[in-house]
Amino acid sequence: MTGDASPQVTGDPLRPSVPGPADHPARSPATDRGGRTARGTPLSAPGRLLAVLAAFDHEHPALCLTDISRRAGLTLTTAHRLVGALTEWGALERDEDGAYHVGLRLWELAALAPRGLALRQAALPYLEDLYEATHENVQMAVRDGAEVVYIEWLSGRSAVGVRIQVGARWPLHATGVGLALLAHGDPAFQEAYCRGPLAAFTPHTISDGVRLRRELAEVRRTGVAVSSRQVTEDAVSVAAPVRRSGGAVVAAVSVVVPWPDGRVPALVPAVRLAARGISRALGWQPRPEPPARAGARAAVPPRPGPGS
Repeated sequence: MTGDASPQVTGDPLRPSVPGPADHPARSPATDRGGRTARGTPLSAPGRLLAVLAAFDHEHPALCLTDISRRAGLTLTTAHRLVGALTEWGALERDEDGAYHVGLRLWELAALAPRGLALRQAALPYLEDLYEATHENVQMAVRDGAEVVYIEWLSGRSAVGVRIQVGARWPLHATGVGLALLAHGDPAFQEAYCRGPLAAFTPHTISDGVRLRRELAEVRRTGVAVSSRQVTEDAVSVAAPVRRSGGAVVAAVSVVVPWPDGRVPALVPAVRLAARGISRALGWQPRPEPPARAGARAAVPPRPGPGS
């Protein structure tokens, strides 16, 4: 057994964040210094509270009051008042150095999200099985707008390096899980997305709408998405969609291996099996085969030709 036989489950919300990649910058604050939205309208009271919370991200998990004020686009006085209220309620916590962090009270609320903790709990046994079969990075993600959000990640110590952590976001077209989710999204949304712009992270990233449409059609045909060297040039991802009861795609699961890796074709059935297992746990049932039509003649094999 290899030294990475036990996966590192990185879905723990208490696990310290890892800074995001330089080519995936944090979102810009949606407000200016006058406490106004990007459209120039004044922020409402709830909007100012949300702006304070939105000041935190994976690249800024700890902020002083001045930084919160700047990133939220609020005056220092307003930021001080709102931060105090959020800290008292438990949405923020202050450490011994005076820096503020997202508080456990928010995690308690986030755990109620149907695409969060509940989905992870249903999926984890199947993700662990997929890890044990590969000893490589195993990931699960959901779609949020034009991005994927990773909600679970299991990694071995010797697995290929990946630029994600739980809660990280990447554009849909650049990852295997993203392609699997986009391929089964609303057709109008797919078309709007394919029109771009499509950000490129390596020379191999899909950055052309025509090529992206072809890739999505192939995902629907085969039931899997293969994303090769799109985010880093040393990794390839094999992903499959996860369905809930009724058949709607709600997530995608993937395994990431080094490139080149001759195991990729063999990984396809393993990833499909994991995705189907999670789907069944969520209440999905495959469509039964249509019954044969009454009176239909059984297929007759072709007669051997001359010389056969």
